[in-house]
Amino acid sequence: MSCNKIQFSAHGLIKLTVRKIDAEDVIDVVHNGIIIFQYPKDKPYPSRLVLGWVGGGKIKKALHVVIAEDIVNDKCIVVTAYWPDERMWLTDFKTKK
Repeated sequence: MSCNKIQFSAHGLIKLTVRKIDAEDVIDVVHNGIIIFQYPKDKPYPSRLVLGWVGGGKIKKALHVVIAEDIVNDKCIVVTAYWPDERMWLTDFKTKK
């Protein structure tokens, strides 16, 4: 499912504020990132973890975004976003240690 319509959950908006993550960066990751995990049995909607790289210039920073897929209403819901911890992920930020 492509995410033509994106909605932020209340939880997602709180986490973006606390973690100092720009909503535009999240939208960019949703549209251009790569899926690293899928959770088809999540309720109320199946979800997926998407990895993208954000930031200006030569220095890019990995960003993980969890989105739920509301297929009936044709939208993706941003559940949360976070800066992946280097202690928990390999340097590609796709693979957990």
